[in-house]
Amino acid sequence: MKKTAAKNIREIGSAHLIYGLLACTLMAVAPHAGHLLWWVSALCAVLLGWRAYLAYSGASLPPRWLLLAITLGGTGGILISFHTLFGREAGVTLLVLLAALKMLELRAARDAVIVIYLACFILITHFFYSQSISAALFMLATLPAIVATWLHLQNGALSLNTRLRMAAVLLFQAIPLTLVLFILFPRVQGPLWGLPQDAYASSGLDDKMSPGSLSRLSLSDAVAFRATFAGKPPMREQMYWRGPVLWEFDGRTWTPGKAGRAKPAQLDSLDSPSEYTVTLEPHNKPWLFALEMPVRLSIPSELTYDFQLHQKSAVPARLRYSVRSQLGYRANAEEEPRQLQRALSVPGDLNPRARLLAAEWRIQAEAVPPPQPSHEGKGGNRALAGVDETIVRAALAHFNREQFRYTLEPLLLGANSVDDFLFGTREGFCEHYASSFVFLMRAAGVPARVVTGYQGGELNDLGGYFIIRQSDAHAWAEVWLRGRGWVRVDPTAAIAPARVQSGLAASLPDSAALPFFERNASPWLRNLRFNLDALTNRWNQWVLGYDPERQFAFLTRMGMEAVTWQKMALNMLGGVALLVAAFALFMLRRLYARNTDAAQRLYLRFCRKLARGGIARAAHEGAQDFAARASRMKPQHAAAIADITARYLALRYGGQSESGALAAMRRAVAAFRL
Repeated sequence: MKKTAAKNIREIGSAHLIYGLLACTLMAVAPHAGHLLWWVSALCAVLLGWRAYLAYSGASLPPRWLLLAITLGGTGGILISFHTLFGREAGVTLLVLLAALKMLELRAARDAVIVIYLACFILITHFFYSQSISAALFMLATLPAIVATWLHLQNGALSLNTRLRMAAVLLFQAIPLTLVLFILFPRVQGPLWGLPQDAYASSGLDDKMSPGSLSRLSLSDAVAFRATFAGKPPMREQMYWRGPVLWEFDGRTWTPGKAGRAKPAQLDSLDSPSEYTVTLEPHNKPWLFALEMPVRLSIPSELTYDFQLHQKSAVPARLRYSVRSQLGYRANAEEEPRQLQRALSVPGDLNPRARLLAAEWRIQAEAVPPPQPSHEGKGGNRALAGVDETIVRAALAHFNREQFRYTLEPLLLGANSVDDFLFGTREGFCEHYASSFVFLMRAAGVPARVVTGYQGGELNDLGGYFIIRQSDAHAWAEVWLRGRGWVRVDPTAAIAPARVQSGLAASLPDSAALPFFERNASPWLRNLRFNLDALTNRWNQWVLGYDPERQFAFLTRMGMEAVTWQKMALNMLGGVALLVAAFALFMLRRLYARNTDAAQRLYLRFCRKLARGGIARAAHEGAQDFAARASRMKPQHAAAIADITARYLALRYGGQSESGALAAMRRAVAAFRL
């Protein structure tokens, strides 16, 4: 048994090579621990620990039948867990398990090479889960370890420091070639690092809303999208980033419902538009976000009858698009009766107290002459007039007068959720206020619907853009008013105006529940955060977002005219050939310099001086013969020629290697003149 183990180690190298392979496998697999099934992580840890013990003890490797049984069992478990062996989750899990098992059958150098290749491939799969700067830095730190282990496989006599230094040099030499390929390789549409259907997990807003859904989302400080304005940005209270519009209510949950066929959206502009660019993070949903109301988009999309922006497919990768929005507007002033009827629907006989309150407002509004409309604000924020406007005012006054509380941790609601909220708990988040307000409006005969999206944003002065996070998720209402169309009404502003004007943290008494950076962090922490986000934004725009459009624009600025993939391919091949030639010349010069020591280089310099004076050394001529001939031709320099030649022979062939002798020869050659 000991002989077999010793034979295996001799064939693939020392036990240190096995430890290096274990380290490479562990570094490549470790970041996947959070994505793997718990039993797969535990099994891989046991297998790698087992292999480390075998290398330490010198025991023999396990029999093949045992490895086959573990392989079949593990593959079967993965198949049962994922119902497939393909796709991101199942494929990566199976690959990690096979890499750990491969360590237990290291019998030849070929097996070690396979482990190194598996480590490289597993390292690449990290991009399936994260393409952040930190993920790239981790991969960059892991690569030298893998290359150093490969060098150990080629030459086991190299020390660890030598292997790491050589690995760093090899990776550094690859940087120019990598840049040429990155810049000139024809880009493809869609995510480079992704798989169909499961390239990215769903995140962010959903197309349904129930009590607690947005308050849970507001606990995340993840970036939803970033926006850069072409001119002066609007005020924060005007930044309503429109997302899914919800029409149907079952007593607890709001959903879009089925609209059937509807006429296109109609928008009348009331002031100058705002233009900006959005960089949307992947959320695996078809909708896009834009300020109310969008009128033009730079990418193919659909503007629905209720002013939602939709793509034909989900957004699986980071998406960049330019938008023009009309902040002052009149939306669907002549709405279809069928849509208005949808906006008046209330479920069954739920929430009787809310229905009664809404009916009282209707009676009071019809009995009192309506006030004259004022013209404060813009677009959806214009003051309201008429019976329906009076009802809206009554609802907002009710929220403001009855001391409702804005909180991230509201109490649970029962079947009559609106009644429980309005007359019981009186505390909630934006979804509670938007839901109850729309229900009251419908019960009072005012067409209304719920709009979800994001409100506000955080200005990053360093990058000149706004950051909209998941914690900015918001819900508000729209009511339809005769002659004005759909008008935005935000009941949250009646309860917590600071939410709209200053952000979430300023409006919550229990802001400790928010992410750390969403609270009132110190200025230096905020600056650090903005610096990191600006760096991340640059990474997203110029590395991850280097799509065909950006590539063509960049190459055009670099002077390449009429950019086509054929030209890019030719330039890429030319650049690669030029780099390879330059590297070959550099290596040849280094080889030449390595084959000529310092004394020889000084002597060759001396020979070149004689050649310029008409005394060229023949290829077959030795140093002493050449010195004798040169002395006969230049007798006045015979002493200097003999001295330099003697010093050269002593250093080159006499074993003399003192730095003082070399310095004396350098001075003699420098002083020699014909």
